[in-house]
Amino acid sequence: MIVIQNETARYRRRWRSRLQWGVLLCVMVFIYGSHAPLIALSKVDDRVPFDPSSCVVMIELAKLLVSFAALVSTDGTAALRAAHSIVLVAPYAIPAVLYAVNNNLVVLMQAYMDPSSFQVLSNLKIATTAVLYSLCLSRTLRWRQWVSVGLLMAAGVCHSYSSLDPADGVPDEATRLHITAWGLFLILVYCCLSGLAAVYTERVLKSQKLPLSLQNLYLYVFGVLINGVSSLSALASDKSFLEGYSCTVWAIIAGQAANGLLMSVVLKHGSGVTRLFVISCSMLVNALLSWAFLGLQLTFFFLLPVSMVGLAAYLYYT
Repeated sequence: MIVIQNETARYRRRWRSRLQWGVLLCVMVFIYGSHAPLIALSKVDDRVPFDPSSCVVMIELAKLLVSFAALVSTDGTAALRAAHSIVLVAPYAIPAVLYAVNNNLVVLMQAYMDPSSFQVLSNLKIATTAVLYSLCLSRTLRWRQWVSVGLLMAAGVCHSYSSLDPADGVPDEATRLHITAWGLFLILVYCCLSGLAAVYTERVLKSQKLPLSLQNLYLYVFGVLINGVSSLSALASDKSFLEGYSCTVWAIIAGQAANGLLMSVVLKHGSGVTRLFVISCSMLVNALLSWAFLGLQLTFFFLLPVSMVGLAAYLYYT
């Protein structure tokens, strides 16, 4: 009788855990997918009215404040007082530096390729993340899992390719695909740094036996400092730091802050490959929200990346 009760309790805990993970991942997919539509809705006269660098700082600051509140509410201040070693804290600066470099690379690459080429080729970061995940974390992927990673990358390319049709009235010169050798090199660096940042963050979070709220606090202190330096140009201009902010912009900040915090949970207790599935599924949510609120016309071709993502999830997790 006791054995049966123990088995029942384990069964319930397992399904409760799966349900919690399912809800968490669905929330993340929705937030990721709503990011681009929210930016489009925030535009005034087809232009983003706020300074993107200030928005990044506000997102990092929001994550920092929530992490501090979580640390205090869980009585983790003792861990904060006991953990001030430079050796312990310094590794958390590296992800902030990598992400800051990548944010600047996105701007730099626009001079060497068109936005559509960047949209398609940036899907290579799925492959680089999987390779670095396997090499740096010593995680051996089965052949079915490598096939699923390839399907995720192909789904991203198909989804990007389906949105390359020029808008009515836009001249062909403005939408012509082009990329230079320097642009190809930069996109490879961008994809490698993107994968390295995710894998390195996962390694740091899992290797140190610290409360996740404290680890997040360290991560986002450096995030605020490094991104704050890059936003000094906005403070030097005539615009105020929060100029152009609307309810939609604050919704973007709240959503991205929540997603960053949830992603740390995934990297701490899950894996970086799960992050790839979240990003891939969010592309589909992005398309559906754009169809519902922005008038995007979905075609039959949209079913192809949907099918690829579904098949990739089946191959990887079975």
